[in-house]
Amino acid sequence: MKDNSFRTEINSIPSHPIELKDRILTTGSCFAQQFGDWLQGNKFNVISNPFGTTYNPISIHKNLLDTLTSKLNESLFVEQDSIWKHYDYHSQWWASEMKNLIDQIHKQQSEVSQLLKKSNVVIITYGTAWVYVHKAEKKIVSNCHKASTTLFEKRILTVDEIVDSFSDLHEELKKVNSDVRFILTVSPVRHIKDTLQLNSVSKAALRLACDSIVNKYDKVDYFPSYEIMMDDLRDYRFYERDMIHPTVEAFDYISQKFSDQYFPADVVSFVEKWKNLKQALQHKPFHPSSSQHQLFLKELLTKLKSIKEVSLDEEINLVQSQLTNA
Repeated sequence: MKDNSFRTEINSIPSHPIELKDRILTTGSCFAQQFGDWLQGNKFNVISNPFGTTYNPISIHKNLLDTLTSKLNESLFVEQDSIWKHYDYHSQWWASEMKNLIDQIHKQQSEVSQLLKKSNVVIITYGTAWVYVHKAEKKIVSNCHKASTTLFEKRILTVDEIVDSFSDLHEELKKVNSDVRFILTVSPVRHIKDTLQLNSVSKAALRLACDSIVNKYDKVDYFPSYEIMMDDLRDYRFYERDMIHPTVEAFDYISQKFSDQYFPADVVSFVEKWKNLKQALQHKPFHPSSSQHQLFLKELLTKLKSIKEVSLDEEINLVQSQLTNA
């Protein structure tokens, strides 16, 4: 029979399942933040991108590694307009005094270290293989903080550099958490400021590195976010107006593919139930005290209390507070 399909769908291959009880950490590009927020929104136990947006693999791995040792390179602090920042960290980490910033970062490192030691799943999203090297320190930085370009040298990572960097992280983390597993993915967000040609080179380096890592280690999967966007959706209508970021519809499609690959049947069932409950919780009535809305709240409260897979205490308390006879 002739195949009349006009697209190439990437079918998910079932992998080791992710359960609601699993402890998950996402890290990396802005796509990692999206993924983490989506999982949190579905009641998974997730820490989403705790060090902020980080694009290159070396910096992603280094931030995680440094949490295990509380390491902080003090030569990479920079003061700009009386504000202190650090080249290894996103601009969300800042303070008016260097000591305060050190305390902030160490506090976050300590919290993330404890989470890493307990996490079942670490999801890493690589954004680009292009890096900036601080010339004076000869160190790859995560964020240039709009400092003068004369301070940095731009270059692309080799596949071996990425694999070796991951290997260092893998070795150290396995010492304190032998059960942890990794899911690697390449962000479908296009880095066109590097030109489309060099964006392709960058994504190719990331993809080759992921393939090498997956073949080298057990408990490391690859999820094809990039391929789903490039080869399955493959249409500009799935990009925002900037022609760089995937639309909400594209992300929903990619996240559904993730669900197909990693969520067992009971989790899929819960996510669907929770989707309907979330919609009900977002309902904004014109007349909150009306008998019709009060009946709606009572029925919603019964449904919320029937959920046993996760704690919904916050949502239950919210609904109870809206009942006029509560």
